[in-house]
Amino acid sequence: VQLQASGGGSVEAGGSLKLSCTASGINLSNYRKSWFRQAPGKEREFVGHISQNCGTTGYSDSVKGRFTISRDRAKNTVYLQMNNLGPEDTAVYYCAASRVVASGVRDSSNYPCWGQGTQVTVSS
Repeated sequence: VQLQASGGGSVEAGGSLKLSCTASGINLSNYRKSWFRQAPGKEREFVGHISQNCGTTGYSDSVKGRFTISRDRAKNTVYLQMNNLGPEDTAVYYCAASRVVASGVRDSSNYPCWGQGTQVTVSS
């Protein structure tokens, strides 16, 4: 099982990036997919998720209204569209997959499958 995150980079504040997470070895359609991020010296932080059935999404308050998670079942890929980025969004972004129920979606310990992370750097 492998999750491959890509699309990170360096942008100026106010810019946008779109991250991708492609899976091999598992069918992402059977799992809740989430994005987390970890800034230097900080704990891993929940960003958002998309459910496996109806595609219901949820986001942390810090990114709500700026970030959007979507999926492409045919490509076995989940995306994180990030708009209006600020320096506070600088972090390594990780995708993760789990059959966790909605109440546990924000707890990273509920995710057995992780991608390797992609760096996002936002300059002011």
